[in-house]
Amino acid sequence: MSCAVKSNRIAEKDIIFKTGNSVGKIYIKEEKGRYQQRRRWLNVVLFILFLGFPMLQYQGEQAILFDVSGQTLRLFSLTLFPQDLLVFALLFIFAAFVLFFVTTYYGRVWCGFTCPQTVWTLLFNWVERRIEGTHHQSRALDKGAWTFAKLLKKLAKHTIWVAIALGTATSFMAYFVPVKELYQQLFSLNLSAVISGWVIVLALCTYLNAGWLREKMCQHMCPYARFQSAMFGATTRLVTYNTERGEQRGPRKRNSNPEGLGDCVDCQLCVQVCPVGIDIRDGLQYECINCGLCVDACDPVMERFGYAKGLIRFQSSSGEKPAKVVRWGYGLMAAVTIIASLWWALSWQNFEVNIIRDRQALSRINALGQVENTYTIKLLNKATYAQVFELELVDGDGLQMLGAQPFTVPAGALHHQVVTVVAVTKPEQRMSDLRLRIFAHESEQTETKTTLFYSNL
Repeated sequence: MSCAVKSNRIAEKDIIFKTGNSVGKIYIKEEKGRYQQRRRWLNVVLFILFLGFPMLQYQGEQAILFDVSGQTLRLFSLTLFPQDLLVFALLFIFAAFVLFFVTTYYGRVWCGFTCPQTVWTLLFNWVERRIEGTHHQSRALDKGAWTFAKLLKKLAKHTIWVAIALGTATSFMAYFVPVKELYQQLFSLNLSAVISGWVIVLALCTYLNAGWLREKMCQHMCPYARFQSAMFGATTRLVTYNTERGEQRGPRKRNSNPEGLGDCVDCQLCVQVCPVGIDIRDGLQYECINCGLCVDACDPVMERFGYAKGLIRFQSSSGEKPAKVVRWGYGLMAAVTIIASLWWALSWQNFEVNIIRDRQALSRINALGQVENTYTIKLLNKATYAQVFELELVDGDGLQMLGAQPFTVPAGALHHQVVTVVAVTKPEQRMSDLRLRIFAHESEQTETKTTLFYSNL
């Protein structure tokens, strides 16, 4: 008796997406060209900003600091608390629309020029080339037997990689730990267990991502590569191979014009310089990060063979600009978020007030037979300096506030002030609105809060 075994294999036509076959380590050839030069200068600027921002001082304190224990973010004279996270949401939304706008024009140019994964990967590759030689020499070194020279080169390379990773992790931690305290503890070998743990984890991630995972992070883990196709169109400028001009590809001698061959000399340089290991001549591929290295590799070859540049170049399939509705749409949304951020900044106050009623009783009668309500004023001073605050009643006819003397709140401190409001005359209603105005002497900012006053009618 036999039974049919149902195959679990998915038909090719039913597959929506699949990754390419892993080819192992990609040995990236170094390239010098206009896009590589622009990227290096841009990366130098980004490195300086990344390393320099924690070093900035403002009024004797670190200008930019995420204080995790205090749950604050210090930006020069501005101190933000969790209540102020709206501005971060607005800024992230703005950055997203800018990214969408740029992607509509130039595809994954962010990935190719400014993404930290690409920046650190090319930095690690630069170190590898300095120690192991060209990409061919590096491949031969890996295939060869272990010798003292090979061990020395590998040890030197990985030592520098680890040093860069530790420097990156330490610089990143300087955004969360005061930089003076961090480096004093580091150089005295007295880092706390928590900081040491984070430095080790971040350094390990940097070392693995930039040294080992490299393009696999972009291909299999980064979500940007997955949804980019939704923003691509016929007007998006992508790194493109001119098939009509380049095919049929094939080797030839310089200054020759063999019949039946296109301009592509099949030198494979465009593949050797690609950090994700694709062949751009195979058409648009999701792995492409629009870094332009293949353009830098191809143009000099075209010059040497007497052909025009641009066999591989940034171009759109239609040669037109993105539709106005797309440009205006992303631009409008970015403008809305900027306006909202400016509105938040103009309306932001450097203190926050909450009024809490006495939870024991809505109201009570004092010794003089007057109705009184008790309130607790919770005031958070978000300024970087101490402030003197004063409370007063607004339109408080027939009401008097007790215990409302001016009080001082240190920078970043939360102060509790208990006040009692007494009805000097008999209230006409059981429940009425009570308005309190809080005035900050130093910043001259005011805020009015409304609560309820209860009587025993």
